[in-house]
Amino acid sequence: MSAPSKIGRLSMRGTILLLCDMQEKFRPNIVHFGEIVSNAARLLQAFQILGLPHLATEQYPRGLGPTVPELGAQGVPTFSKTTFSMLTPEVEAELSRVPDLKSAILCGIEAQACIACTALDLMERGLQVHLVADACSSRTQVDRMIAMTMLKQNGALLTTVEGAMLQLVRDAAHPNFKEIQRLITKPSADTGLLSFFQSPLSG
Repeated sequence: MSAPSKIGRLSMRGTILLLCDMQEKFRPNIVHFGEIVSNAARLLQAFQILGLPHLATEQYPRGLGPTVPELGAQGVPTFSKTTFSMLTPEVEAELSRVPDLKSAILCGIEAQACIACTALDLMERGLQVHLVADACSSRTQVDRMIAMTMLKQNGALLTTVEGAMLQLVRDAAHPNFKEIQRLITKPSADTGLLSFFQSPLSG
């Protein structure tokens, strides 16, 4: 793993997408679950179009069920875990195979638990973490807001699905831009972020 850039710029080289625990049993309890999954699915499609590394985890799948089908993660390398952090030995091994790894883009649930633990572990290892605010959630908006604020205070960078896609391609002349453009023609599903950014805690 190489040292992260001093600015929060994504690059196609050295970036991985991490999809955290978007599983069936969480569906009824997570705020904006359907919208979160829909947004994360579009980012996964972009990574597949661009040929960039990506993986998913499942928290205790025997009890919490599989990854929901609408994420479109069939065929995506998926690792089961019981730890709150995604960084199991198997996932660490996957990260070590990414050339010049500098940045991790993080989506999923829950913000105050597995997302927070994963982000802190990644930053502790010197990686730049891009937290996709419209593709992360919790059982309550309070936990979601506090977790994002805490991670931002610790150096994580907040982004959106569309923002991450456009940072990666950077140029309308990119050979895959038309495919990416089709993904962003329709705005991302609303996940209630406006109230979060109006809070004094988000400053």
